[in-house]
Amino acid sequence: MRLLGLDPGLQRTGWGLIEVLGNRLHFLAAGIVTTDPAHDLAIRLDALYRGLQEVVARHRPDAAAVEETVVNVNADSSLKLGHARGVVLLAAAHAGLDVTEYAAKTVKRAVVGTGAAQKRQVAMMVRMLLPGSGRVSGDAADALAVALCHAHHHAAQTRLLEALAPSTGGLGR
Repeated sequence: MRLLGLDPGLQRTGWGLIEVLGNRLHFLAAGIVTTDPAHDLAIRLDALYRGLQEVVARHRPDAAAVEETVVNVNADSSLKLGHARGVVLLAAAHAGLDVTEYAAKTVKRAVVGTGAAQKRQVAMMVRMLLPGSGRVSGDAADALAVALCHAHHHAAQTRLLEALAPSTGGLGR
């Protein structure tokens, strides 16, 4: 299964793609989609959407995971980030991907072991868990962390459903 992690931002949206083969995780690609702050908001949102469409078309993920946004003290910044996040969710859903959202603390806990981890700790653990990723940008490392979080949660959910199935004679009975 190919998982696309997304870390929304209006100026820089990080993306990271991993492949899950059983309990093995492999780095496939990562990068950022950037927008020009000199352009109007609508133009920037369109550029973000088109950039994400290109990423999805090129890499063909099976599912996407998006980090929930943290509310800033500055209301204008929070609103713009919310617009970007909406575009990220729309681009993934429009591509037909199942989209799951994770709080930043959940992502940090899944990758580092604590929800209070710093960005450099997250980046270091991403490099350890995905050796082929090298030194990707902070936004791309955050996106890879979101993908790793989803891989761990998806695997745990699958194991739980498999464990429940025999005892209940199948789900839904």
